[in-house]
Amino acid sequence: MNFKKSIRFLHKWLGLTSGLIVFIVSITGSIFCFHDEIKDLTRDYRKVKVESKSYVLASELQSKAKELFPTATADMIVFYGKDRPAIVYSSINDKPYNLYFNPYSGKFLKQESIEDDFFAIVEDLHMHLWLPPEIGKHVVGISTIIFIVMLLSGIILWWPKKRKDLKNRIKIKWKAKWRRVNYDWHNVTGFYISLFVLVIALTGLTFSYEWMHKTMYFVGNLGQDNPKDDFSPAIDTTLTSSSKANPMDIALSQAFKIKPDDEMFFVWYQGEKAAIITGSYPDAMDFDHQSNLDFHPKTGQLLSSNLYENKNPGTQLQEMNYGLHTGQFFGITGKIIAFILSLFAAALPVTGFIIFWGRRNKKAKK
Repeated sequence: MNFKKSIRFLHKWLGLTSGLIVFIVSITGSIFCFHDEIKDLTRDYRKVKVESKSYVLASELQSKAKELFPTATADMIVFYGKDRPAIVYSSINDKPYNLYFNPYSGKFLKQESIEDDFFAIVEDLHMHLWLPPEIGKHVVGISTIIFIVMLLSGIILWWPKKRKDLKNRIKIKWKAKWRRVNYDWHNVTGFYISLFVLVIALTGLTFSYEWMHKTMYFVGNLGQDNPKDDFSPAIDTTLTSSSKANPMDIALSQAFKIKPDDEMFFVWYQGEKAAIITGSYPDAMDFDHQSNLDFHPKTGQLLSSNLYENKNPGTQLQEMNYGLHTGQFFGITGKIIAFILSLFAAALPVTGFIIFWGRRNKKAKK
């Protein structure tokens, strides 16, 4: 068996073992691409009228959430933007909910179950195949690794022996019989999308495996380590606040002052023994270029800052991962490209199986 025959054998059987999972992951990925845009069109509570006044205090939203739902936790609050509601992320009777409030008046807008949300269900299918997360992430992760091997082996199989054959490898013979069109579609589209889909697959691996997340840090920093990245501020639990203001409010107000041009902010209270964390982003609904600040949980004193512009390239690349995976990093154009690439990727196991089935039946007839 020569080299290409070995690669073809590997490509075929890896495809048969992982094809269904690759199809499901690709289709659900394409559906999830525009989840924010679809939600905005179908859920009116996701937009509010911009007002020329300050946001209500985070502690006020926290109190209102607990008043409306006495069993709710309300330790993370996100102000998504000037024309967006504030969301209190809560657990009510051990089930996760988004509680929407008007950020200017504090008026309660909507209780939204995360578990029952259509796009959360699609996301869980995409990431875990509706299996328990610890099992599902490995099934998806291993299938993604197999898919990466198939992309590389597919390029080897596609590569022409002679330069003059190249023109026949980069176009589909639409006037040929449907089996030939299917064969060309599998090979030609697979070649054109391979590099871009490889980026989507590699960034997707970070959601399954910590080692891939660390690899991005390693690559971004060219193998250099930064001890500051492991820094966690020490909390002096003996301190008491001399101010009547809520530490969450103090922390968030300082975050507003330090990053006045940013659009989206969150504040996260983790208890009296851990720092209050705030984060900010330049654009609403765009989870990139994140700046973080740590505050004392009792006094609201600033303990440490990790602004985006001061982060090392490895950390920046890690935080860029979601945007690259979904196309969000390149705006609406990137999402459209990611959507199209996901559909083409979903077609690969289908067209590949048709090729396999056709050849099998042909041998049976002979």
